[in-house]
Amino acid sequence: MYSRKTKKSALESMMFVMGEAIEVKDAASILETSREEIRELFNELKDEYEMEGRGIRIRQLDDSYGFVTNIENDVFIRKLCTPVRIKRLSQAALEVLAIIAYRQPVTRGEIDSIRGIKSERVIEGLSDKGLVEAVGRSEGVGRPVLYGTTKEFLAKFGFSSLDDLPEIEELESDKERSGLELHQQLTLDQDEDYEEVEINED
Repeated sequence: MYSRKTKKSALESMMFVMGEAIEVKDAASILETSREEIRELFNELKDEYEMEGRGIRIRQLDDSYGFVTNIENDVFIRKLCTPVRIKRLSQAALEVLAIIAYRQPVTRGEIDSIRGIKSERVIEGLSDKGLVEAVGRSEGVGRPVLYGTTKEFLAKFGFSSLDDLPEIEELESDKERSGLELHQQLTLDQDEDYEEVEINED
């Protein structure tokens, strides 16, 4: 049986090598221990990194954990990456993303109804970026695909889980409550150095 110190060290190494969040169940299987202990170890590491003011932090995403940079060092990271231009989402993409985030699981037909315009290509673009994915099929006529957000969405917007989404009133399928209004609930860190990426609609 591995010591607690060895397990914490192993978790750090695995997060570094993976470059993305690690599922608690996977870590538990690798270290041959319970999921409860893995969560405890991850949370201990998370607290240690924060107390020491490290440049790397550990963020929880649902039931997984991964490395992220300290937000206070953002200005230095931006200088390091200059003149790299980071792409951002278009208004249409943010609009559809917000609807999916708040209504998920949701069908393309429901999204179209809220927006009053076809959204197929926008959804495809968001899917290609890893922000949304098919999560099943509706029991309705034709069993249309149901869409939901991904862990990449949570990480990109700085959420630990969907419970962190800003609270809004119940959505209604009309233009007044369209994604044009809803996407304001979500924000990307976009500045003048960002290049807007248009996702064309039908």
